Amino acid sequence: MPAASVLQVAQDTGAIPYDVPGVELTHDGDLRSFDAFLRKYELTDPALQQLALIVRGADTSRLDLAPQSAGLYALSLGLSKTFSDDHEMLGHGMVMYDALYAWCQSCQAETHNWPPSLAA
Repeated sequence: MPAASVLQVAQDTGAIPYDVPGVELTHDGDLRSFDAFLRKYELTDPALQQLALIVRGADTSRLDLAPQSAGLYALSLGLSKTFSDDHEMLGHGMVMYDALYAWCQSCQAETHNWPPSLAA
């Protein structure tokens, strides 16, 4: 949706506008809209805080903030190229973010040791 339409559509539909200038849930310096959601709703889960850092790196091209930022950035651009329908792209993006959140919660120590070493 064009940024110029967000406020009117939000008013017409009762939605909460975000990620556009002049609204509560938007960028603030280096912080992104995702950070604004966490702050407003007082979400302090360490996995969400880590996800926020990854999102911030991807959304600001500060890929040095977290190694995963580059992957999120690449996947986000790929979603934009793959889906012209915003709602369809959002559905696929939610799966991607849910998976990344699950990784932040409990998968970081997991290694990919495949194929296993074969004893001689």
